[in-house]
Amino acid sequence: MRNRKQQNSSPKQPGKPYPPEMSKKNETQAPAPGERIQKVLARGGAGSRREIEHWINEGRVKLNGAVATLGARLKAGDHLQINGRVVQWEKYAEQPTRVLLYHKSAGEVVTRRDPEGRPVVFTQMPKLAIGRWIAVGRLDINTSGLLLATNNGELANRLMHPSTQVEREYAVRILGEVPDVTLEKLRQGVELEDGKAKFDDIRFSGGEGANKWYYVTVSEGRNRVVRRLWESQEVTVSRLMRVRYGPVVLPERLKAHSFYELDSKELGLLMEFAGMEKEKPAIKAKPGFKSSKSGKM
Repeated sequence: MRNRKQQNSSPKQPGKPYPPEMSKKNETQAPAPGERIQKVLARGGAGSRREIEHWINEGRVKLNGAVATLGARLKAGDHLQINGRVVQWEKYAEQPTRVLLYHKSAGEVVTRRDPEGRPVVFTQMPKLAIGRWIAVGRLDINTSGLLLATNNGELANRLMHPSTQVEREYAVRILGEVPDVTLEKLRQGVELEDGKAKFDDIRFSGGEGANKWYYVTVSEGRNRVVRRLWESQEVTVSRLMRVRYGPVVLPERLKAHSFYELDSKELGLLMEFAGMEKEKPAIKAKPGFKSSKSGKM
């Protein structure tokens, strides 16, 4: 990761990710009686934990006929409704975790439906019988590269939550070379409209003519934070691509609009990185998936 060679016209794709620091939290992943509603539903892909907590706070979730609270726990035989519809929550609790690495192209949007008819990333992913794919950190329409998607809302929440400060790395093409004094400002932090932000790391990666490439790393997921940091110094970004999210690197041979599903070993590494125990039995990718075997964890 850290020893990329410079190249002239485009950024070099990273190779295999570095070994993540493994967290050793004792959190049970098997569906157990007495778990909170938001945790069970998030693990099965009904939504992210934050999203489900929002539904509960709005009174859209009922448990055994009464409006549910954030502390409510599920046990065998409980009757659960969301927006008036009965939810077979036991099925959500039984779903094995899956994670996709999707290569998003510029022009695609990370949303369920788009009223303007623009391409939607989720239409390129396999359909789930239960639950849904949850994007781990959005990319704006003009940003390409690595997008993680999972059916486990608890995993998504841990990878996105501000408290975890998971690194995101981007390849950035800009117009002109940036003075060292400007780069130092971006490392130290600048004030944006929603608070101070900075790059944890900036590395020059060469370029051709007026176009120069840099690799930058941030540890937060604020909206368009990478672009806004450069723009705060009047630097024009002509291309932006995410190449790494935490320990997961965009596979070098994974084409745009395609995905790769983590196998059980890779999934176990990612879950440990997020402070979650590995699931058993091992998860195997179903046949027929568009996938690349390069860039494994």
